[in-house]
Amino acid sequence: MPDSSATQAGFFQSARMPDPDWWEVLWPDPAKVLADVGIEPGMRVADLCSGDGWFTLQIARIAAAVIAIDLDPQLLDLARIRLKEAGVANGHFVTSDAYDIAAAVGKPVDHVFLANTFHGAPDHTRLARAVHDALEPDGLFTVINWHDRPREETTVLGKPRGPLTALRMSPEAAIATVEPAGFKLHRLVDVSPYHYGAVFKRTSG
Repeated sequence: MPDSSATQAGFFQSARMPDPDWWEVLWPDPAKVLADVGIEPGMRVADLCSGDGWFTLQIARIAAAVIAIDLDPQLLDLARIRLKEAGVANGHFVTSDAYDIAAAVGKPVDHVFLANTFHGAPDHTRLARAVHDALEPDGLFTVINWHDRPREETTVLGKPRGPLTALRMSPEAAIATVEPAGFKLHRLVDVSPYHYGAVFKRTSG
């Protein structure tokens, strides 16, 4: 991903949307990713930093409702169109800073899903605390992260992709920043070829 977002207020470092031509190549089966991390029918889910809705649509097809949250209203417009064209009507779209997720969702949700963005947060534990306050007492928080590998080893369509090597987090590093915010690791999921999913359960009030 390009690092242009680092200079834009409110955007996480190296966490902008990827080029459309390789989004589908990177995530050919988003529904499987969601099933693996535990998004289930009946849930009310927040797709945090949702971008143009690649995962939002698939969440909407599984869950009772999905709230797409992003700081970029233009990307939310694309997500809204994506769901409309698919004939899906249980999506809600909120322009908001990620740290304000509790206000954005209105009432606690069952699952917060965050893909490709956690690495760029200036304060990972602060973000996890914000998510904690947006969840039901036993709610789940999924972080999809790039593996901690050199950027030149993660190629998509022949070019290195993903965040800068220095920003990448091992599962252990992600766990160490999220658990102090009132979570316990629930499961780790391999998301081939370049990602893992760390699923946390809210444990404290």
